[in-house]
Amino acid sequence: MTHNHAPAVDFPDLRWRPIGEGDLDSWAALIARTAAAERPVWFERRADLEQIMESKNNPVGSNTVLGLDADGVPRGYARLTKNRDGAKAHGFCAVDPQWQRRGVGSALLSWLEARTRQRFAEDSGAGSGRGSGSGSGSESPDRAAPVPRLRIFIEQKQQHQCALLEESGYQVVRYYNEMHRPLSAPLPEAPLDHGLELVPMESGLSEAVRLAHNQVFADHWGSEPRDEEAWGFVVNDPLARPDLSAVVLAISTGEVVGYQLASHDPETAVTRGFTEGYTDLLGVRREFRGRGIAQALLADAMRRFAAAGMDKASLDVDSENPTGAMALYRKMGYAPVNTSRAWDKVL
Repeated sequence: MTHNHAPAVDFPDLRWRPIGEGDLDSWAALIARTAAAERPVWFERRADLEQIMESKNNPVGSNTVLGLDADGVPRGYARLTKNRDGAKAHGFCAVDPQWQRRGVGSALLSWLEARTRQRFAEDSGAGSGRGSGSGSGSESPDRAAPVPRLRIFIEQKQQHQCALLEESGYQVVRYYNEMHRPLSAPLPEAPLDHGLELVPMESGLSEAVRLAHNQVFADHWGSEPRDEEAWGFVVNDPLARPDLSAVVLAISTGEVVGYQLASHDPETAVTRGFTEGYTDLLGVRREFRGRGIAQALLADAMRRFAAAGMDKASLDVDSENPTGAMALYRKMGYAPVNTSRAWDKVL
């Protein structure tokens, strides 16, 4: 299969090329320099970038670009990801604080948009005659190609990036709230219903949890099914903590009905002044909702986090989540502390 060459970056003061294996340290250093100035809640470190380098769905050779100054120091980068059948691409980028407000960000945004158009063209060509995974599997030959859409997530406090996106024709399509729950307060009791059992998350359950997750999130805005590679990014994340995670099973069938997958970033104590257990994914299968499973999983997570010496339990939630998650989290003692926005542009 042939890939189009990635587009060029229109910023001649830097030398541009795809990211390669030898760039891991300098790429991580660029992100860390940017994070030191902008203080995001989380940023990618070398171990995360190693995982990204292994992606077969989004090979870095055609989906990244790195800008080097005259001394060979990276000063800006962009990266694009997209699922083959996905309705949008996701863009990521960073500009060295010393090189900001010179037009590097605008140039990277233009590159992401051009690469998004290419990816949609590549994927619609490669996908002809295949079922989309969400349709009937028999595609009419004259079906309109999907419209390219680029999505970028930015914390609300990153005002200059938000301004650039707005000026460039992006619109906010969703708000997300980071929520914290102090573990010094009394922890809730939330026993499980008869016929359900809570077990530790282990590798042997991973595939069953993946399939349950895809079913749980089928009705969630912006969610796309996770294939094995995308799921691997979750369960094999460098910060993943299966010991702080749990799965609820139906005793009679052994099927997965709910899950709480957690991570812990030890750097948080330095950058934010507290330790936290973070719930990356929480889900309950539709036919088992209303039985207190999410409450039981969160209560269990709090106990695990507290036993591990954490100060807070934390998670992120779509502010318009259709399952009423915000109300549940508030009831469990979580409070919003930070807002992120999803910005979209139809290309």
